[in-house]
Amino acid sequence: MSHPKEERTLVIIKPDGVQRSLIGEIICRYERAGLKLVSLKMVIPDEQIATNHYMVGGEEWLENVGKKATEAYARKGEKPPFATHRENGLAVLKSCSTYLSAGPVIPMVWEGNQAVGVVRKITGSTEPLSSDVGTIRGDFTVDSYKIADMAQRAVRNLIHASGSVEEAEKEIAIWFKENEIVSYRHLQEAILYDVNLDGIIE
Repeated sequence: MSHPKEERTLVIIKPDGVQRSLIGEIICRYERAGLKLVSLKMVIPDEQIATNHYMVGGEEWLENVGKKATEAYARKGEKPPFATHRENGLAVLKSCSTYLSAGPVIPMVWEGNQAVGVVRKITGSTEPLSSDVGTIRGDFTVDSYKIADMAQRAVRNLIHASGSVEEAEKEIAIWFKENEIVSYRHLQEAILYDVNLDGIIE
């Protein structure tokens, strides 16, 4: 059984985060929480890689995201553009894939205790406008579902963060080869995880 401190998650700084020069600020937020960066690169993904990324949840993801889209249209008193949840899901998939492949992105693998949950807490909720102050999305962008829907595009929320450990494992495999993920001991791990705080006092 692996130690909880070895939990990994995928973070992608999306094209809008790169273009707004927020790479350092975003990395700093995760580092300050005590997470360890174990891999990072800059790539320009094609739409197929972006599609593969979103489809790690398979048909169930398509149905769920399509259902959410249908419900969102209903709340606005509007008719969804497609008849089935799956068709609406495919439209969302296309929009998200186009967005993720629009320019350079920074995929990263972060490691640490409860890495998935900690990253999502620091990142904020999917819609920036409703994200809490103090989160990355809440502090650095004001996009909303409303204006994204008006423009028929994906909401520009700076970052992708894996939703579960299982999802992270599948997503990491899309963006990184195993030999691109570095195993090393970070000095701060002794303070965070060791039983005794040995070596602090000279």
